[in-house]
Amino acid sequence: MDLYPPIADHGLIGDLQTAALVSLDGTIDWMCLPRFDSPSVFGSLLDQQRGGHCRIRPARQTYRSIQMYFPDTAILITRFMTESGTGEVVDFMPPITKRAPTGNHRLVRMLRCVRGRITFELDVFPAFDYGRRPHRTHILPDGALFDGGDVTLTLHAVREEDDAQLARLQLAEDGRLRGAITLEAGQVRGVILESEARSLPRAVPVAEVEELFAETVRFWHGWLAQSTYRGRWREMVQRSAITLKLLTYAPSGGIVAAPTAGLPEQIGGERNWDYRFTWIRDASFSVYSLLALGFTEEAADFAQWLRGRYRSHGGPLKVMYRVDGSWDLSEEVLGHWEGYRGSRPVRVGNDAAGQLQLDIYGELLDSIYQADLRGLRIGHQGWHDVVELLDWLGDNWDQPEEGIWETRSGRADFTYGRLMSWVAFDRAVRLAGEHSLPGPVDRWQRHRDRVYDQLWERGWNPHRQAFVQHYDSDVLDSSLLRMAQVGFVAPQDPMWLSTLDGIAAELVTDSLVYRYDPLASPDGLRGSEGTFSLCTFNYVNALARAGRTEQARLVFEKMLTYANHVGLYAEEIDLTGTQLGNFPQAFTHLSLIDAAIALDRALDAAAVSEHGLLLPESVLPR
Repeated sequence: MDLYPPIADHGLIGDLQTAALVSLDGTIDWMCLPRFDSPSVFGSLLDQQRGGHCRIRPARQTYRSIQMYFPDTAILITRFMTESGTGEVVDFMPPITKRAPTGNHRLVRMLRCVRGRITFELDVFPAFDYGRRPHRTHILPDGALFDGGDVTLTLHAVREEDDAQLARLQLAEDGRLRGAITLEAGQVRGVILESEARSLPRAVPVAEVEELFAETVRFWHGWLAQSTYRGRWREMVQRSAITLKLLTYAPSGGIVAAPTAGLPEQIGGERNWDYRFTWIRDASFSVYSLLALGFTEEAADFAQWLRGRYRSHGGPLKVMYRVDGSWDLSEEVLGHWEGYRGSRPVRVGNDAAGQLQLDIYGELLDSIYQADLRGLRIGHQGWHDVVELLDWLGDNWDQPEEGIWETRSGRADFTYGRLMSWVAFDRAVRLAGEHSLPGPVDRWQRHRDRVYDQLWERGWNPHRQAFVQHYDSDVLDSSLLRMAQVGFVAPQDPMWLSTLDGIAAELVTDSLVYRYDPLASPDGLRGSEGTFSLCTFNYVNALARAGRTEQARLVFEKMLTYANHVGLYAEEIDLTGTQLGNFPQAFTHLSLIDAAIALDRALDAAAVSEHGLLLPESVLPR
C-alpha cells in the first residue's frame, strides 16, 4: 500500500476532451482515452501492478521533487533536484479547440536540465481497458507503438538529428518499455504520447515541442484574460477556474464532476464512486461560478448541451449523463483491481443515474436565470423546453426522493430538494415577467408558494430550532447552507441564524464541515467519510451573507491551507488534513469561487460601513 501516492500529490493536465493526473514522482497514473469517461490507459492510481503508468524520474539517485504550474496555465512542471543536477518534466496536453470529438490526443513530456547533469529514466506500461485488454509493443527507431486494439498509443521521441544515441529504449521481460536519457544544463528533449496517431513514431525536433508549449501558453493566457475577478484571492480563484475549464468536454459543453473514478471517501471503505460524468447539478453550479467570473462561452455551450439532453428523451431530466449526452451509466465493478490502497470495490459507471433527485431543476433554472442577468437570454426553443420541464416538476415535486447526496437507503422528503423546487418555480416566474415570456405563470406561482409554506411548516423543526435534512427528522444537513444564497430566507433572519448556529455546533470541526451525520441518518453504506469541501466553502458563503465577515474570512483562509501544492482539492478532507475522494472535484472548486466572491463583497461592504469608503456598485452585496 505504500506504493500509492497520496491523492493530493498530483497535478492535473488536459486538452478539453480528456485529462491526466501527474504525481510528484513524475508518474502519469490516471488517464482515459479518448474521453473522460472512456476506459483508462494509465490507471496505476487504482492498481499499482495492473493499472498501467508512464513514469519519468531521475535514475538511480535520491532526489527531491516539487510541482508547480507555469503561471496562469494548465502546464504542469515537476522539478527534480539531485546532487548532480536539477531537471524538469514539463507536462501538458495541447488544447483541442475544434468542437468535433476525436481519438487523437497528445500528451507532451518535455525534459530539460536546468543545472548540472541529470539522467532521467523512462518507464511506460499502458494497460488498456482498465487493464483488461492485452496489447502488443513495437519498438521502432524513433519511438514505440502500443497496439491495444480499439486504442493505439504512439510514443514519439523528442530529439535532434545528431543525438540518436542520447536515449535508449528497450522492452523488459515484464512488458514495460524502459529507457534512459542523460542531459546537460540547457538541453531539452522528451517524449510525446499520442493516441490514434496519423503516423508511425517519428523524431520530433525540440523546436516543434517548444512551439507546442508556446501555443498552449497562449491558449490558457487568452482564455484566462476573460476573467473579471479582481478580488483578494485572485491566484486561487483563477486556478479553480482553470480546473473547471479542464473538466469541460468541449465537443458538447458538458462538465464532468471529476476526471477520476474509484478514489475512496474512506481508505479501505466502499464509498468509491465514478465521477467522470456530467451531473445536471454540478454543471449548473459550474456555469454559475464561471459566469460570475465573466466566462460566458461556457454557459452558452452548456445550455446547448442541456437542450440536446431534453430533446433526446423528453420527460424528466436524468440526474447525470455521459459527456456525449447518452445516459447508459450502468455500474460495473472492476474485480481484478485492488483499488486505491485496498479500497474496494472499484466501480465504473454510476447507478445513481437512475435516482430521483428533485433539486436538479432548481439548479438548472438558477443557472439560466444567472445567465440572463449577464445578458445571455434564453431562446424560444429553450424557453419551450423549460415550460415542459416545469410542467413535469409541477406534478412531481411533492414526493420522496434520493436527494442531493444520492443516498442508497431509500427515498425521503428531503428539505433541500424542496428548496430547489422553490427556486425552479421562482426563477421561471422572474424570467417570464422580465421578458414577457409565455407560460402558466399563475400555476408556477401557486407551486412556488405551496413549496414555500411547506418548507416552513415541515422543513423547520421547532425542537432543533433549525431547518433539518428531511421532513419528520431532527438531523441537520449542510446542503441547507444555500438557503440564504438562493434567496429563500433573509441571511440575517433569526430562524436562519439559528440553523446556521446548529450546523456550526454539530457539523463543523475546526472550520471543516461534514455533509451530515451518517450515524444519525443512515445512508445505506458502510463506513464513514471525511468533511466535505463543498460544504466548507458554502459555510463561508453563508457566514459572509449573515454579516459574520471576520469568522467567514478565518474559515476561508483556513480552508485555503488544505489545498494541495498546486491549489487543487479533492472531494473531502479527513481530520488529519488528508484529501479523500475523487480528484480534483468540480464541486469544491466552484464553491471556492462563489465563497471568494461573496466574501469579497461582504468585506468591501463592511469597509464602506466602517470607513465611509465609496466603492463601485459591482462590489456591494447582492
